[in-house]
Amino acid sequence: MDQAEQLRNIIKANSLSKPVARVITVTSGKGGVGKSNTSINLAIQFRKMGQRVIILDADFGLANIEIMFGAIPEYSLCDLIYQGKGIRDIITWGPMEIGFISGGSGIAGMANLSRDYLNYIIKNLAELDSIADTIIIDTGAGISDAVLEFLVASGEIILVTTPEPTSITDSYSLLKALGRHPAFSAEGTKVKLIANKVEKTEEGDDLFNKLNVVVSNYLRMPLSYLGAVPWDMQLSRAVMQQMPVSIQAPGARSSRAYEAIAAKLTDRDVPIKKRGMAAFFSQIVTGRRM
Repeated sequence: MDQAEQLRNIIKANSLSKPVARVITVTSGKGGVGKSNTSINLAIQFRKMGQRVIILDADFGLANIEIMFGAIPEYSLCDLIYQGKGIRDIITWGPMEIGFISGGSGIAGMANLSRDYLNYIIKNLAELDSIADTIIIDTGAGISDAVLEFLVASGEIILVTTPEPTSITDSYSLLKALGRHPAFSAEGTKVKLIANKVEKTEEGDDLFNKLNVVVSNYLRMPLSYLGAVPWDMQLSRAVMQQMPVSIQAPGARSSRAYEAIAAKLTDRDVPIKKRGMAAFFSQIVTGRRM
């Protein structure tokens, strides 16, 4: 039995008759486009709908989620992987009882762990599926191996971009790199775009249409549109004060835009395939062992 088959058996044993969370990975082709801000505000809107939400900060080296949460986590995913902490030990609870897990930098060594220890980690990650309905993974920005590994393991990707030409170009480059990754499955992955920092709705529509034409012609990758988020004064003020605009100014145009996008993501008429966190991380580990 190879290592990939062993991991599949571990996941099957730990997921039988258990709930499976929805895993959404939020990414961007470059920094500064509002990726982490999007992750947090979508989490808040999901929470307002009654969902249990956890954010995994996989943007290693930065602390954007921590800053906006106003809390410094005592433990990270590294402590689960290498220090024997349980999954509940490493969750920091922020505003509106939204959970937050700092990714740390420990994932890089998971491919070298023994089968017994991987079993322990997978069991803990499987417990996340019973703690949360939706898990949002906030990746780093740009085209790095770490970012691509998270994206190919995810069945649902939200790509945040802005009308700036460099942001559009970098978004295309990210999708191109994703499409060329040997582990990427176009059939098993849904890529959805959010146009951020737009002046008006039509600007977001135009951005999506232009990018979608190029992606469809040259990458043959399905791309759908979630909507646009305007850059208003209340959003600008919330960012400066390190507060999510969906909490500070729920009536702002930007907050209403996040609310509409969250509603679109939870549309019951649109089928959603849930993978769960155990399967998500096992795919990353399997890819590194290949």
